[in-house]
Amino acid sequence: MPKSSTNDSYVDPCLESLIGGDIWAGRAVAHLDLDAFFASVAQLDNPELRGLPVIVGGQSSRGVVSTCSYEARAYGVRSAMPSSQARRLCPAAIWVPADFTRYRQLSADIFSLVAELTPHFRQVSIDEAFFEITPDALDARHPVSVIKDLLERIAQTGITASVGLSTSMTVSKIGSDFRKPRGLTVVQPGHEARFLAPLPVRKLSGIGPVAEDKLAQVGVVTLGDLAQMDLRMARSIFGKTAETMLERAAGLDERLVKEDEPVKSVSNEYTFNRDISTVQEVRDALTDISAQVGRRLRKKNLRGRCVSLKLRCSDFTTHSASKTFHNGIDNEVLIAKIAFELACGIWSEGTPLRLLGVGVSHFDDEAAQMCLFGDEALVADDAAAAAAPAVSSEQREKLSSRVDDIKDKFGEGSVLSGRQLKQAAEDKPWRARSITGGPKPSA
Repeated sequence: MPKSSTNDSYVDPCLESLIGGDIWAGRAVAHLDLDAFFASVAQLDNPELRGLPVIVGGQSSRGVVSTCSYEARAYGVRSAMPSSQARRLCPAAIWVPADFTRYRQLSADIFSLVAELTPHFRQVSIDEAFFEITPDALDARHPVSVIKDLLERIAQTGITASVGLSTSMTVSKIGSDFRKPRGLTVVQPGHEARFLAPLPVRKLSGIGPVAEDKLAQVGVVTLGDLAQMDLRMARSIFGKTAETMLERAAGLDERLVKEDEPVKSVSNEYTFNRDISTVQEVRDALTDISAQVGRRLRKKNLRGRCVSLKLRCSDFTTHSASKTFHNGIDNEVLIAKIAFELACGIWSEGTPLRLLGVGVSHFDDEAAQMCLFGDEALVADDAAAAAAPAVSSEQREKLSSRVDDIKDKFGEGSVLSGRQLKQAAEDKPWRARSITGGPKPSA
């Protein structure tokens, strides 16, 4: 069962006497996480959904829960759960589609309130951010007071949040999830190890099920156990990051809160409602997927030199391939062409596919494998190119720019290619769940 939504703050009982008027002796780093953000937006925009089990995601047989309201979580529904399982657990749930335009708008409004407090701000996803509010000459308020004021301002938007406050990013990240929703978990300077010690190792970022199993085999179950672990043994599990993992398990983390690191890749992938197996289906799906990748690249003013392809067969075996060029690209026609060529190298027609993904990376200026004939040679098949008029890179850029402007003003569905219209009319299987790369939509 989820924690009561009436809870408006939580302070570890053993620390309660230390909170309030005492001087905060050290850095003050906070992690803010919007509560069930996508579902909360649906309930905000549709008041009749308040208090009801709401699930955001696709209802198809291969759909996945993006997020759900706390009312749905009471039935055991969780993010990333297969939709079929969620329907069994909560047959009365109300399913709503994702609306990322609305999420981005509200996210920007909320996190602008955080950015007003401090220049030391880093948004790590659409619904969470780190920020530092160490008392100084410009703002000497106690950090707890700052956080409480911020949570009140956020609540005025109709969305609630939970916050972890401590001296480090590691402890604050764990703290923000300690008592949701509307939780405030405060770990005073000097009490980091005490707070972390009884928690399971999975609470620490970077520890997945495989590492958890390996740790359990040597008797390491809690973060307190991990903090005391022999370094040599830890290296057999974590490799070169072992020392860092042990330090963070003890609450030692001196990372500075900085702006987001440069984007390393932009990608998009589809899990199909039903398997696809023909060349035409794969070509059409890659065209649709690449269109979204190209648009995201242009919105970020990025051009990548490496195009990568990911495909997953019906038996869940996964294959990937990539190709690197001398010049960066952001045009979906070129991206789709390269992705299709990669697919033909690792896939044979007739082999059922349940997922396709396309990514673009290598945004640096380093030279690599050269494209011998320029990007015009990648636009279309030889036969099609012979019959079609030549299209220059400049013309493609102008067309993409105009289409982007129209979509920005009137929405993603305002401009569709003939192929996309045909896909929509025929209810093609790739009009299915999409998982986007780049900034993490993690609500």
